[in-house]
Amino acid sequence: MHTVAALALPDTIAFDLATPMEVFRRARMPDGRAAYRVVVCGTEPLLDAGPIRIATDHGLDELARADTIVVPGRHDITVPTPPDALESLRVAAAAGTRVASICVGAFTLAEAGLLDGRPATTHWAASDLLAQRYPRVDVDPQVLYVDDGPVLTSAGASAGLDLCLHMIRRDHGTAVAADAARLAVAPLHRDGGQAQFIVHNPPDLAPATLEPLLGWIEEHAHEPLTLADLATAGRMSTRSLHRRFHAETGQSPVEWLTRVRVRHAQELLETTDHAVETISDRVGFASPNTFRTHFRRLAGVNPRTYRTTFRNGG
Repeated sequence: MHTVAALALPDTIAFDLATPMEVFRRARMPDGRAAYRVVVCGTEPLLDAGPIRIATDHGLDELARADTIVVPGRHDITVPTPPDALESLRVAAAAGTRVASICVGAFTLAEAGLLDGRPATTHWAASDLLAQRYPRVDVDPQVLYVDDGPVLTSAGASAGLDLCLHMIRRDHGTAVAADAARLAVAPLHRDGGQAQFIVHNPPDLAPATLEPLLGWIEEHAHEPLTLADLATAGRMSTRSLHRRFHAETGQSPVEWLTRVRVRHAQELLETTDHAVETISDRVGFASPNTFRTHFRRLAGVNPRTYRTTFRNGG
């Protein structure tokens, strides 16, 4: 059975640690068998994790027996990682163990030298620091997660969930991953290993002032919306709408709406046999040609190629 080891370090972020524990532990094969064995390995038997303390059953030696190691973030990324943990990660990676990080756990992988010469991501708020501190890492702050073969990194906490589901899909296929996603009450996301397939609306944390409107757009994106419709839903003028969107998301309202529609189209391409023209209409595009143009611009490939690639990969 595939063993996943979550690495608990001093000052670890408990949410980041719990995500792989729960997602992989709940994954089941079609016959009901557990898909993974999950263990927590710590540098110490009892570790501080912000406001709580975590007791671990395994030490660093267990990392050598893992098939996948997941490294959570730490609250203070300026504190050096214990040298024995870094060495254990290097040894495991050299032996072929898959290594992944959640959020600012990428700093631990970079400190171990495992991201040198690789593309990687981390929480958008820490991406500049990661790039400055480790110039040999090709940091991409725009994606949810990066799959670079044996080394994977993810952005914020929610993207860590996306990454875990992605690894399950890579290991056991779409059906097992979809079941795990349902148990986690989360959507099964696109293949984040290839940046051109990532279509999302940064930042990871929706601005509080726009959050109600962003939720409304998710629910109504399939409708023939105009800029005036968005302004009305947000209870502001079109001028204020433009100003607030640019200030808080870095995008225009129309670009945000387009990205939502493309994400919805990706889900339909992955999960249904509907024709491209049907999907175009269902997600709200005015015409199939407009849909194809925006889909290629944002996803990097045309809809048919995306569907074929996803299903072959799943």
